Amino acid sequence: MLNILRKKAQSTLIQAMVLLIAVVFIFWGVGTNLNNNRNAVATVNGEEIPVQDYQRAYDRAVENYRQQFGGRIPPGLLEGLNLKGQVVGQLIQAELFRQGAAEMGLAISKEATQRTIKKMEAFQENGQFDLGRYKEVLSQNRLTPTSFEGGIRNDMLTSLVVETIGSFAVLPETEMQGWLDFSEREINLGVRAVKSSDFEDKVEVDDAELATWFEQHKAEYTSEPKVRLRYLEFDFDKDMDQVQVTDDALRARYASERAKYTIPEQRHARHILFKVTEQDDQQTVEEKKKLAEDVLARIRKGEDFAELARQYSEGPTKDSGGDLGFFSQGRMVKPFDDVVFSMQTGTVSDPVRTSFGFHIIKLEEVRPATTRSFDEVKDGLARAMKKEEVKGITFKRASEAYEGIMRAGSIDKYSEQSGAAVAETDFFSRSQPPSGTTADPGFLQATFGLGKGELSSLVELKKGYVIVFVSDVQEPVVPELADVRERVVRDYRREKAVDLARAAAAEELAQAREQGRLGGENIKETGFVKRTASQAADVPAEVITDAFSLAHTEHLPEQPVGVGNTFYLYEIRDRRLNLDSIGAEKKRQLKQQVLASVKNRLVSD
Repeated sequence: MLNILRKKAQSTLIQAMVLLIAVVFIFWGVGTNLNNNRNAVATVNGEEIPVQDYQRAYDRAVENYRQQFGGRIPPGLLEGLNLKGQVVGQLIQAELFRQGAAEMGLAISKEATQRTIKKMEAFQENGQFDLGRYKEVLSQNRLTPTSFEGGIRNDMLTSLVVETIGSFAVLPETEMQGWLDFSEREINLGVRAVKSSDFEDKVEVDDAELATWFEQHKAEYTSEPKVRLRYLEFDFDKDMDQVQVTDDALRARYASERAKYTIPEQRHARHILFKVTEQDDQQTVEEKKKLAEDVLARIRKGEDFAELARQYSEGPTKDSGGDLGFFSQGRMVKPFDDVVFSMQTGTVSDPVRTSFGFHIIKLEEVRPATTRSFDEVKDGLARAMKKEEVKGITFKRASEAYEGIMRAGSIDKYSEQSGAAVAETDFFSRSQPPSGTTADPGFLQATFGLGKGELSSLVELKKGYVIVFVSDVQEPVVPELADVRERVVRDYRREKAVDLARAAAAEELAQAREQGRLGGENIKETGFVKRTASQAADVPAEVITDAFSLAHTEHLPEQPVGVGNTFYLYEIRDRRLNLDSIGAEKKRQLKQQVLASVKNRLVSD
């Protein structure tokens, strides 16, 4: 069907069919059915979208956002995004695609669906589809094989519809030329930076104005709350001698965790990559394959593999002669992986096709799998087991102390009765704690959650447990201007210097526009740059972007470009369309990108 549509794209019959589908979509309409049928969220051309489908899609969308935000979705986010409306819209779009596929005579077979599912890594064990794992994963996600396979079939059908409609896309030469003009247009700028730091010593400080400014900003100078503490510390290290780990226990642990100490076989390989993308046409694929075969023939005749990789490879390892270093099985894409781990040392493969393109692979070395012996890991294993065991001993000691404090009535009385040493601190803030235990993030979090006279529960830290008593608290205070005058004057100068720099830049630009040019000293030339340049000659990207936004007849901006506390003046000194800089490969890639954009626009229309 796809081939027929592609070959007959210009026929009156096919065009009429596409027009008919469009008319059906437009005039049959989409109507919600919530009021009439509680089992459907919408009706599309008479076909209902079940509530269950909506709920599953909505739950998946919510879970995606939850993962993006570290497990907790910010309040109001889903409502602000109108997530419910988005999900309904996506379901309606999917149904339209499904109906469109039926009108166009497109279908996905059950066998094709099964082949796709069998290739999904989530359902594989050791690289092979596992039916038991398949059912287990579906069960965990509250899906049945029927519903899941139906969803996959619909996804595949949607992709097929998009591909089919996209096959009608034609890339006009004028649009391609427009993109070339956009991407390859270059400008040469003369730029001067007006920095606020150069104006700080020009700011005059008036006492009355400074006092007014301080009143407006005094919250910024409010001190942090401070606490004074007494605390008991229970270190794991002090109890470590009480932990005894026998040789038998170590050997048993080693045997149960032997896999942790096994280093799998690793292989050292080089490769030469000839890139091919899914958007490339068949002619391009054949050309790349032919080039790979020609390079392979030269390798077989004795030419150096690494040198040919530097010359022909289109991968990131090109400069290192295609060197991939050592890697274990499963680290590379499957076709590449399968070939590397079936080769003999020193041999070179035939061209291997992956999602990246064609690879020629040379196996340099094999490092056999090894397992670290018990004697090699014994000391480290003993330390790990002691750390696990000691936590219980230290926790018991800390718990007994806590109970003793409760019976004694205070941490000081407990110290007198038991002889336990109580550590003390002077007042400190959360941002400037004393070094040592008190600087531990867990210690600070527990401490600054307590009020004056409160005792913490057991607080677990990396090195042990603590019990903290807050003996006093200093609340935040707003200082008098005289107490922070030096800092206030410094901040005042910095802020006012920005205003002076802005005004100076605006005045200088006005003069430049009157004279028709940017004159004076300290002007940097960027050289010719494209609009995608991140920066040039210390000129930030914001300036380059602003310059490309000017009309072709303009060469000076209407106002300075502010970036942080610096204001930039610029003049476009030259423009050119540099088509010589774009090679055949880059032009081909740009053509594929523009064609993809045209296809997307056609599908949207």
